[in-house]
Amino acid sequence: MQRSRISLSFKATRKLVLPAMIALASSIFTFKNYTLLFSELNLIAPILKALETEGYTQPTPIQEQSIPSILQKRDLLGCAQTGTGKTAAFAIPMLQLLDKPHSNIKGPKPIRALILTPTRELAIQIEESFKAYGRNLSLKHLVIFGGVGQKAQTDALHRGVDILVATPGRLLDLMNQGFINLRDIEIFVLDEADRMLDMGFIHDVKKVIAKLPAKRQTLFFSATMPTEIQKLSSTILTNPVKVEVTPVSSTAEKIQQAVYFVERNDKRSLLAHLLKDKAIETVLVFTRTKHGADKVVKDLLKINIKAEAIHGNKSQNARQRALTNFKARTTRVLVATDIAARGIDVDELAHVINYELPNIPETYVHRIGRTGRAGLSGVAYSFCDGEEKEFLDDIEKLIGIKVPVNEDHPYAMSWQSLMSAAAAAKSGGKKKGNQLEPREREPNLSGAKKKPHSGGARKPNHTGSTAGANAGGGNRRFSGGRNRRRD
Repeated sequence: MQRSRISLSFKATRKLVLPAMIALASSIFTFKNYTLLFSELNLIAPILKALETEGYTQPTPIQEQSIPSILQKRDLLGCAQTGTGKTAAFAIPMLQLLDKPHSNIKGPKPIRALILTPTRELAIQIEESFKAYGRNLSLKHLVIFGGVGQKAQTDALHRGVDILVATPGRLLDLMNQGFINLRDIEIFVLDEADRMLDMGFIHDVKKVIAKLPAKRQTLFFSATMPTEIQKLSSTILTNPVKVEVTPVSSTAEKIQQAVYFVERNDKRSLLAHLLKDKAIETVLVFTRTKHGADKVVKDLLKINIKAEAIHGNKSQNARQRALTNFKARTTRVLVATDIAARGIDVDELAHVINYELPNIPETYVHRIGRTGRAGLSGVAYSFCDGEEKEFLDDIEKLIGIKVPVNEDHPYAMSWQSLMSAAAAAKSGGKKKGNQLEPREREPNLSGAKKKPHSGGARKPNHTGSTAGANAGGGNRRFSGGRNRRRD
């Protein structure tokens, strides 16, 4: 009788426990496919409500990995490709940490967080993110940059700011004038560190860091991690959490890529041909130079296609107006240089065209990363003439795939012509008019005349000296390996 009871008890227990064990094992094996929600990241209700208003429920991989660590007040080193949701990855947890009152309750409101970023457009985009995610909080935020009058910015600083988003030039100008003090900074973010290096801001960044309190939380983000950037990060981070999502050598899986081999003089006609497709409602077109961007716009306007350019020679108001028109779809084509485009974030941008291929492979990844964002699909077309064939080879080597060739157009370049031009370019037979111009530099806002460069066209490796205009209005000459732009 007792044996029967034991047997019955075992059978009953097995009936209860076995399904539970199977369910547990199943959950373990399927855990990797589980999609985390923002509501599971220990975020406060006001931020969750703001995210819901924006239509966000699921964090991107970099947000999922970064937010918990930042909330724990850890330093962070993030390597993330354009379009991965990096801004929200630091903005959301920062807002939550800063929602608590500052220990300094006497005197004017101190600046508690500083986000340093290389371009005006990116600075504006970041401040808009803080505004969106922090809409239900009482925190005050401000964006400052050069190229515009400073009074509105200094007035806002006088009223008190919790979160400051700034470009290096204007930040240092206002610090030197006594409008900004960084002694109360709790969180410092260095964004787009690799672009800071490319644009010659590294010394300005170090000047800013020298004024920060030693006790702070530092968040360091860079799309690429060259040796110089790794060295810089090691000097300002303390035992950081390392987050790496989609290395720069990869391109978003949902971006359909194609290359069009075309003579340089036929690129204008090819662009017009592609834009006959009404499915291309809006498109971001990339050129290597400011002059090239203006020329493309002029050509498109002649055939009644609404186009605007965005680059460093445009006033801040003109650049912002062009971007606003593009987002509103009143402008169909936005033509941009790489520096100006770094801050462009347009929802549901479906098409990108490389009118000229970049001579730096990583730049290609950043360019086409403007489309296919937030899991959406996108299309990236690239025009390639014979002299750019070596650039395409470098790009394909970096991304690890061959970009499909589209020959179904009236301006297709023969393979023989392509290889002949490519060989001539490699042997140094480039036409003078087709040599690469240096990377874009900031316009001379002071109106003072610049001394012309000597020695002819510079090589695309950006060596030698150049002149830059700072946001305070004066010119200064410097030397070193990189062009400088003062924002």
